[in-house]
Amino acid sequence: MNAQPEQLLENGLIDQLQSLGYESITLKDEADLVQNFKRQIEKHNKVELAEAEFNQIMLYINKGNIFERAKTLRSRIPYVNSLGENKTIQLLDSKNWCKNEFQVANQITMKGSYDNRYDVTILINGLPLVQVELKRRGLELKEAFNQINRYQRHSYTAGFGLFQFIQLFVISNGVNTKYYCNGSVRQRNFKQTFYWAKKDNSLTTNLSEFADDFMNPCHLSKMITQYIVLNETQKALMVLRPYQYYAVEEIINQVKTTKDYGYIWHTTGSGKTLTSFKAAQILTHIPEVHKVVFVVDRKDLDYQTAKEFNSFAKGSIYSTNNTNTLVEQLNSDNKLIVTTIQKLNNAITGNRYKNQMSGLQNERIVFIFDECHRSQFGMTHENIVNFFKSAQLFGFTGTPIFKENAGTNEYGKRTTKMLFGECLHKYVITDAIRDGNVLRFAIEYIRTFKQRDEIQDIEIEKIDEAEVMNSPIRRRNIVNHIIQNHPNKTHHKTYTSMFCVADVDAAIEYYQLFKTAKEEGKHNLNIATIFTYQANEEDKDAGTITEQFGEEELSLVAEDQETYATKHSREYLDEFILDYNQAFQTNYSTKDSKLFYEYYNDIAARVKTKQIDVLIVVNMFLTGFDSKTLNTLYVDKNLKYHGLIQAYSRTNRILDEVKSHGNIVCYRNLKDATDKAIELFANKDAIEDIIEPAFERLEETFQEKYDELIEIVPSVDAVNDLKNEEEQAEFIKAFRDVMRLINKMKQYADFSFDDLPLSHQEFEDFKSKYLDLYEETKGISKDEDKGHSVLDDLDFELELIHRDEINVTYIMNLIVKLQAAPSSEKDKQEKLIQDLLNSDLKLRSKKELIEKFIQKQLPFITDADQVLEEFDQFVYIERQNALKEMSKDEQLDPSKLEKVIGEYLFSDKQPLRDDIVGTMLQRPSLKERSSKIERVTHKIFDFVNTYVSGFVGR
Repeated sequence: MNAQPEQLLENGLIDQLQSLGYESITLKDEADLVQNFKRQIEKHNKVELAEAEFNQIMLYINKGNIFERAKTLRSRIPYVNSLGENKTIQLLDSKNWCKNEFQVANQITMKGSYDNRYDVTILINGLPLVQVELKRRGLELKEAFNQINRYQRHSYTAGFGLFQFIQLFVISNGVNTKYYCNGSVRQRNFKQTFYWAKKDNSLTTNLSEFADDFMNPCHLSKMITQYIVLNETQKALMVLRPYQYYAVEEIINQVKTTKDYGYIWHTTGSGKTLTSFKAAQILTHIPEVHKVVFVVDRKDLDYQTAKEFNSFAKGSIYSTNNTNTLVEQLNSDNKLIVTTIQKLNNAITGNRYKNQMSGLQNERIVFIFDECHRSQFGMTHENIVNFFKSAQLFGFTGTPIFKENAGTNEYGKRTTKMLFGECLHKYVITDAIRDGNVLRFAIEYIRTFKQRDEIQDIEIEKIDEAEVMNSPIRRRNIVNHIIQNHPNKTHHKTYTSMFCVADVDAAIEYYQLFKTAKEEGKHNLNIATIFTYQANEEDKDAGTITEQFGEEELSLVAEDQETYATKHSREYLDEFILDYNQAFQTNYSTKDSKLFYEYYNDIAARVKTKQIDVLIVVNMFLTGFDSKTLNTLYVDKNLKYHGLIQAYSRTNRILDEVKSHGNIVCYRNLKDATDKAIELFANKDAIEDIIEPAFERLEETFQEKYDELIEIVPSVDAVNDLKNEEEQAEFIKAFRDVMRLINKMKQYADFSFDDLPLSHQEFEDFKSKYLDLYEETKGISKDEDKGHSVLDDLDFELELIHRDEINVTYIMNLIVKLQAAPSSEKDKQEKLIQDLLNSDLKLRSKKELIEKFIQKQLPFITDADQVLEEFDQFVYIERQNALKEMSKDEQLDPSKLEKVIGEYLFSDKQPLRDDIVGTMLQRPSLKERSSKIERVTHKIFDFVNTYVSGFVGR
């Protein structure tokens, strides 16, 4: 037998779960599910419920979306008993998580817009809280993920909506097994599915081993009750990954059993904020702990951390605007506080706070230090340790300080271990890349001068080399290189970038070079910069990046500028901020610390929203700044050890399929420094795991994948001859591999289709066939009579197809050219437009509309200047006609339909089922209701994609 059938996997899992302590039950449909829920909730609460009482409970819990039901699950449910007394019951015991009722069922059938049978369902106290979807061995795990998404759309909301209480999904093909949180289909992302692992980070992928480790009743219940966070800001559930779980457990155990310190080494980008929040939250429930204080080293992180913590649990943490507030909070009943290390130091050293602070000296306070590699190596650390006699200190860092990268101060060279004790849990960059939690780096070293190849990382005393590195010609060449390569690096501004430079003088000169180039019409990039205007030289000691945005540094901007030797740098910065104000209609300056701080925060926000294309920095933003939309770092600065890893790691946050790696473009030879940093923070054999292969190796891999594609379809036309869905699936997978590689390769400066066995035209033609199959699959999935296609759950990774530089505006410019083209060129121009419409999914939805304009309207336009105006009018009329047609076909109220579409466009959230029903002129029967809601929702999406998205203003 080549592949283990799903039924065998299912039976084996149920047998294993029974051996772990689950009761196996048979539930055919929702009626059985509801009756079992009644029995289990009575058993759990040791109460008998009359039908009227149970109906009250069902009515109470049958409301709200997934997030709201997750909150309901964790609360007590009120009802009035037969004697008129107010009572409550518990759905889930979160404190004694092992003392719940555990059952397993399979093949429960739910009737929604389609009938769906679910593979394996785990019920806790009668509620379906975990759903397991199995695929036979050899199938892609993502097919199970996509099938669950279909269940969510088709049947999870049916009836009483008990399946809306699901907290976790488990997907497996026997060999690979992952888990993830429930949420709306729009919130779900396959990149947010996780493998379980042992404490040493070795993965638990096999279904049987996963069941033993993760699905043990006590552990599963603990994960649901203790390690799922309800994010109030995003209205989403977040489950901790295994390394986060082990880190929290180690800290909790350390506090419960010892007085020792400890630190957590989790690589940059692995979610330390969530880990530290969960640790802090659980610590506050330990009676012996007086307070938990989360300590950051920058004022902006004080605000940001409090904001994030309170999004995880509203009102859970109190931030401190100044030292007075901190002292008040330390003496209040609030158990969880976030503050800066500067305020904490002021509180314990300032005479004015002596009386208020004295009572805290012997209290058991747990301090958790964020990014403890940055600000924990001087007098402040000594002050904290000496003042709080019974405190426990824990640090989080992505790049610990070892003897190799330790800086020197009045205490000598101090390591993280010397200050915090043993490492309690380790999750390094190689672990994170293997697990798909961060991206690898693609590093290009660009030679910027021809003289003397041996000139490498420059030292200040080598004046001749300094002159070369700082020469205006070299810097102008670098700016030109960035301008030329930025579109490919960032996928035509789909992502954004930073440019880190050696010092403030370099930042000033580079900004001016970019500004001049823009004035000369060489680029349209939005450039911004920020730096502190004090003497600011290259980092001399172990690659340390001085963030320079603690409260002491921030206060520099409020003082008299004559104090500083670099008076001119402040004047330049004010000039650059004025450019920024004009570009974004803001009003920042360096006049006082508040305005400068607001400028800093505004830049951070605009980088995240891709309004800034290149941010020029010296030290700021190279540590502690997270932006998933940033994918490229240009480097003209000496970096090493933790400074290098921290800077590179700004680029490697996971976002989508197109963001395949972080781009590092080095204008200095940092190869040795990079290798040494990787050796220190991973191991000497990890370079290939962390850094993308050279372009030449990618070309070799491309040849292999191309050969596999051509073996399946020797030509573009051969796609038409594929006999069945299985053969079509083979083509989809093979061409998807080719697309992934091209997506990666075209970010390199050496990329050209001329060097590949596949021409650009062939690639575009294959894309058209690929999209044809996608459209066919999409049509089949909407047709109830045709049933389920094997292609339904295949991931087409459509993000890889869309080209941001090819949009409606681009097409309209081609149509203007078509109107003005001589007769001999018209056919060629029209074919170009058709090819582009065929090869881009977002434009494909508009293909019929645009072709209709070209055929019906364009021949009658005599002035090319009128084309755009005529097209806008044409689209408006077609849009109104389509709206009327949809209203007529589905018997909908046109004004209400228009309102629902408007709200969808404004919020970008799928219309609620009740809103769709509200547009209907006649209420459908219960039997027809779900299918009609589904159909109308699809038509709204199609309408928006065709007539609204991508046009001016959208």
